[in-house]
Amino acid sequence: MHVMVIGAAGMVGRKLVERLAVQEGALGATLSRLSLVDVAEPPVPAALAAIASSRTLDLSAPGAAGTLAAARPDFIFHLAAVVSGEAEADFEKGYRVNLDGTRALFEAIRLEALNAPYRPRLIFASSIAVFGAPFPARIDDTFFATPLTSYGTQKAISELLLADYSRRGFFDGIGLRLPTICIRPGKPNKAASGFFSNILREPLAGKEAVLPVEEDVRHWFASPRAAVGFFLHAARLDLAQVGVRRNLTMPGLSARVGEQIEALRRVAGDKAVRLIRREPDPAIREIVAGWPADFDASRARALGFRAEASFDEIIRVHIEDELGGRL
Repeated sequence: MHVMVIGAAGMVGRKLVERLAVQEGALGATLSRLSLVDVAEPPVPAALAAIASSRTLDLSAPGAAGTLAAARPDFIFHLAAVVSGEAEADFEKGYRVNLDGTRALFEAIRLEALNAPYRPRLIFASSIAVFGAPFPARIDDTFFATPLTSYGTQKAISELLLADYSRRGFFDGIGLRLPTICIRPGKPNKAASGFFSNILREPLAGKEAVLPVEEDVRHWFASPRAAVGFFLHAARLDLAQVGVRRNLTMPGLSARVGEQIEALRRVAGDKAVRLIRREPDPAIREIVAGWPADFDASRARALGFRAEASFDEIIRVHIEDELGGRL
């Protein structure tokens, strides 16, 4: 089985590859070839060095998608994207990477199948940003997509393309609308949602963090570990169960910023909480105000997707996976 991870140098991509390295049969079949692709060179785990290749490539560059499709991977994880804040700040880059690159990949797969039968499983990283206000108290699986950001629009268009290309039989696709992933390891990025992780990750490391919104802001979360689980489950899932509605809102946890902070207090104490500095940012507040806060992800749960049930659990996942299991 040949697996390709596009966006393999990103946080979720790296963790997905790490899971493949330690969990034999994670995709339900023997992994014989692994292709890792990103604009920055993706790392190759030592355990997969014999079967893995790593290449630097911009999916939106002319001819790049065709090169990838010509390798005919059996499974394609499409995780590459410009994050929300950057897509809003740089309109052209957001559309070039998030939409044009995605459509180029879809079309390259279709054209490759003209040479000989080919129908890979394609798992696409979408986002709850496809939804825009006004929202009901909880968004269910029948709520319509009316994004209020360029990033959300790019993801929503890609979802429609994925559904149509799957309907036509060009590939067997599924789109996963990810919650905000928290706690993200590493350094802060340009995502507008980055502060949700920053206010936990930095204090856990003894560093100061900035909170740009009020504590009553509510949002939808899952851990990086849960996100990797979503993608692996989607790869193994019988998509006949999913039907023609190929894009699913993933399970998560709805919580207020204040609840995040109280969970931090329970796990790491008052000293960690005192490292959070309130510094209102009107631009971030405006973006966050257009995001959904709670979901009824019954469809995904019925299909076997799972996430954390409390923020204490999310924090403990971070401590186990990033801090060696201790503070």
